[in-house]
Amino acid sequence: MAWLRLIRWQNLLIIILTQFMVWWCIILPEHPTVLSLYRALLLITSTTLIAAAGYIINDYFDIRIDQINHPDKVVLGNSIPRKTAIIAHTILNIAALLIAGFVALSANHIEWLAIQLACTGLLWVYSTRYKRRYITGNIVVAVLTALTIIVMYIYEPAMHRAATLEMLTSGTTGKSSLPAWMIAGYAYFAFVFTWIREIVKDMEDLKGDEADGCVTMPVVKGLAYASRFATALAIAAATPLLIAIAVLFRYHHFLLALYILVLLVAPTLYWIKYLWRGVADATHYHKASRFLKIIMIMGICTLLIYKYR
Repeated sequence: MAWLRLIRWQNLLIIILTQFMVWWCIILPEHPTVLSLYRALLLITSTTLIAAAGYIINDYFDIRIDQINHPDKVVLGNSIPRKTAIIAHTILNIAALLIAGFVALSANHIEWLAIQLACTGLLWVYSTRYKRRYITGNIVVAVLTALTIIVMYIYEPAMHRAATLEMLTSGTTGKSSLPAWMIAGYAYFAFVFTWIREIVKDMEDLKGDEADGCVTMPVVKGLAYASRFATALAIAAATPLLIAIAVLFRYHHFLLALYILVLLVAPTLYWIKYLWRGVADATHYHKASRFLKIIMIMGICTLLIYKYR
């Protein structure tokens, strides 16, 4: 149980669900040449292992902060020795790179492995340095989250060909590469919502971060400024969704349009209202963070409607 808490098993399930849904609903209909079910599952496994290793190394360097913010949830140094955690972190990363390397080699594109190498390096630098810097740490995590979607596109040449072909013909047919745009859209929303959530988590962890000398947005600018910034990002996420709803209604995709309106836009606007109400304490921001996670999961589920539209 301690290991499951350490690697944030719920978050790992979301990563697995996201990547599999992207493969099943967007990539599979394009007749993949590399990402068969077997290789897709290998790539998903690689991503999950890297994420698990990232959570371990993050907790390893955050023990002091966590002891202040979440003393009842600290497992490193209590249930799990720190040395054992570092060994597990190394093993997980090596396994992840070997698996991704196998998939890349099977496509004769070993250079694709650079994505996983960059992710492991960024997670280490994030935990040791960027996490404590103003905005930088939030953006790094948001980029890494978006990469979990983009990597599925990069590892499938059929997607590249389809996007190139439709871009070349879009001027005469009036069409665009819908699958490529779908992946780009999901990567964008993963980036923005993750950035928002990281800011809210920093608001929740203000006390410990301040004690450890971190220069996060809530520490430097205060909770009110961080709330305004998170609100602006939420509006930046909701606005394209409203445009998408109008387009979907125009082309009679009513079910998907209503889903986005009721289960994504409306909850996002309600979340903004919720963020500003109530007592500005750790419990309030923890609930706001969980609310964002639910919205993100509901966003993933739109892929099912896209597939069976």
